[in-house]
Amino acid sequence: MLTALFLSAAQAQVGERVRVCAGCHGPDGNSVTPGIPSIAAQPKVFLETQLVLTREGLRATEIAQKRLIRGMSDREIIGVAAHFAQQPAHPAPGEVDQALFNRGRQVAGKLHCGSCHLPDFRGREQMPRLAGQREEYLFVTMRAFRDNPRVGGDTIMTAALYGIADPDIKALAHFLSHLK
Repeated sequence: MLTALFLSAAQAQVGERVRVCAGCHGPDGNSVTPGIPSIAAQPKVFLETQLVLTREGLRATEIAQKRLIRGMSDREIIGVAAHFAQQPAHPAPGEVDQALFNRGRQVAGKLHCGSCHLPDFRGREQMPRLAGQREEYLFVTMRAFRDNPRVGGDTIMTAALYGIADPDIKALAHFLSHLK
């Protein structure tokens, strides 16, 4: 009986954390807000890692996000990550510019992006899902990796994007965002 009450209380805490995250990232983790990434169908380990890095102050994020994550228990982090990892991704709507899409596919091939993020860009372990991610978010984030490596950021991405021109980053973001 006591174990059931403890599990019920823990599930309620995770449920509340999920509701808080959904306030920005969307009810099912598919963001409809410019600049806010979709977290649905992200690899569980990736989500857990990002939450821990943010909680511990090792990843630069918005002040509001830091405040919301502060004090999250490991159990809550695991529960929140599991919840959003299980949600299906819904690519953001928008018209495909076929020339830009094809150019982005070429850039992704040249940079070997599928080596880490997998050929279908669904991500794995600590590599995020890029397929279907918000286009403007991808563009801003890739430029930030290239130009201003952030605290807690992946230095491999900084190296991978070194010297890549903005038009190629734009094409890459367009390509990735329109993958199903």
